Amino acid sequence: MTEELIMKLGQDTLRTTAMLSAPLLGAALVTGLVVSILQAITQINEQTLTFIPKMIVIGVVMLLAGPWMLDILQHFTVGLFENMAVFVRE
Repeated sequence: MTEELIMKLGQDTLRTTAMLSAPLLGAALVTGLVVSILQAITQINEQTLTFIPKMIVIGVVMLLAGPWMLDILQHFTVGLFENMAVFVRE
């Protein structure tokens, strides 16, 4: 394996990880921000109040984006296994 190949595999892995985690992290961020603004408006300072809305939103995002996320992960994994012989030879 050459250094360029290792760098490319690392970049592809990080890109795939970012693509898979972005919808969940974005939804949690927006939900937390909205709940925090509502807490500031109503002056309710309860730390555990954001947990349930975040879990519900993450569950909905998983239902909606789950097939897409699974497809991205499947293509990445299949590409790794198909090119395994090429990776070892280089």
